[in-house]
Amino acid sequence: MSIAIVTGSAGLIGSESSRHFAARGMTVIGIDNDMRQEFFGPEASTRWQQKQLEGELGSSYMHVDGDIRDETLIDDLFARYGRDIELVVHAAAQPSHDWAANAPIIDFTVNANGTLNLLEATRNRCPDAVFIFTSTNKVYGDTPNRLPLHETDMRWEIDDDHTYVNGIREDMSIDDSLHSLFGASKVAADILVQEYGRYFDMKTSIFRGGCLTGPNHSGTQLHGFLAYLMKCTATGTPYTVFGYNGKQVRDNIHSQDLIEAFDHVFRAPRSAEVYNIGGARFSNCSMREGIELCQRITGRELDHSYAEDNRTGDHIWYVSDVAKFQSHYPDWSLTKNVEDILTEIYEANQERWAAETLSAS
Repeated sequence: MSIAIVTGSAGLIGSESSRHFAARGMTVIGIDNDMRQEFFGPEASTRWQQKQLEGELGSSYMHVDGDIRDETLIDDLFARYGRDIELVVHAAAQPSHDWAANAPIIDFTVNANGTLNLLEATRNRCPDAVFIFTSTNKVYGDTPNRLPLHETDMRWEIDDDHTYVNGIREDMSIDDSLHSLFGASKVAADILVQEYGRYFDMKTSIFRGGCLTGPNHSGTQLHGFLAYLMKCTATGTPYTVFGYNGKQVRDNIHSQDLIEAFDHVFRAPRSAEVYNIGGARFSNCSMREGIELCQRITGRELDHSYAEDNRTGDHIWYVSDVAKFQSHYPDWSLTKNVEDILTEIYEANQERWAAETLSAS
């Protein structure tokens, strides 16, 4: 039996990974205890996605309602399947830098200690397994805000002659910057995954993502920019834009494109590799541009307001350079841009959102 362990299996990346690798003939063991609901409230619950996975995948998917901070649970689970485990996709996290400031211990133990538990279980029970970790561009702190940026009508942009004009590479320093507590906990996990790869010769890869999105995202105000923006536009929910004149830029990668990258790593693994991953120049938008797209797709005006103060440590402009990953895996490419992604989010969720709005009224 070929086993894939997927943490955060009912979340955006976890659910896409579960479907993808089950379709490859693997048995997926999904670990998810719906802490997203604890972090962000009932609207962020991933139980709906868990039920879909169980219904769609049947015996190819086994759900574990467990906490990655529970060292005994994790070790027992890995011991049960041992070397049948060929892949670990670690997508579980506390994902919000705003939320982390309210509960630093929970944030750190989920993001750092949970990752350590999974690495140790992999090393001791299935050392040949491929270990894929979803890190974050927040490991760079606010260093991107010191790039030479200029303001245009709709967005901030980097100077045309700068070395990062095609996106930020992995050589950006993670030192001497304001990370947020979330960024710090993810730095700890990121470096742990690198060190287990180098020190123990494990097959580990780290993906430093920005805005990972898609129709399975349970977006909320504190996490899930595109999905939440579209949800607010479609349902008439008020939306607040924080700082930078609404011109802050993010690149956005569809979850399917990311999971295709995971698949390339699984088929040809390397050790202790770090990749910046995102929509790059192919798929990015400012907040203002995103609002315009949502309004055009839905045919509705977004009820939005503007708050002068930006979120602490928030990036003004972040676009990933994915050239390193493409040099290692030249058959991989991005396939869906921002408009494709927003259209898919809307078409896949409008009925569910309407039902939620009706039940809440």
